[in-house]
Amino acid sequence: MKIAIASDHGGYELKQKLAAYCSAQGIETDDLGTNSSESVDYPDFAEKVCRVVLDKKADFGVLVCGTGIGISIAANRHKGIRAALLYSLETAKLARQHNNANIAVFGGRTMSFEDAAARLDVFFKTPFEGGRHIRRIEKTDLYGGC
Repeated sequence: MKIAIASDHGGYELKQKLAAYCSAQGIETDDLGTNSSESVDYPDFAEKVCRVVLDKKADFGVLVCGTGIGISIAANRHKGIRAALLYSLETAKLARQHNNANIAVFGGRTMSFEDAAARLDVFFKTPFEGGRHIRRIEKTDLYGGC
């Protein structure tokens, strides 16, 4: 498995820990920045990860900002991206099962590393169910995106 990971300054510390965690799990990890806690704009980093995922150069993306909200909004503006803010183990599972989410999102100021790592494990290990969920995903791409 290969992932693309990025954050803004508010998610920098958690992104660093998650990137190291994924690498230690044998997951090929492409860190697209930011590379410090100096202020940057989260849409720029959402764009980088979305491009890699849409171009199929990574299986999944991981994004982190202060709350996870802004970077989720920015990512979900891209047709074909389904970025999910994983605030529990259950949402990590359902994001994959029902929504075929391709980007996991976390809040660097609102979530612990331990919680984020556990949610990421569930996200990566849960398959998409397909079935009735496919038409909903198709409608999402039809109605939205840039």
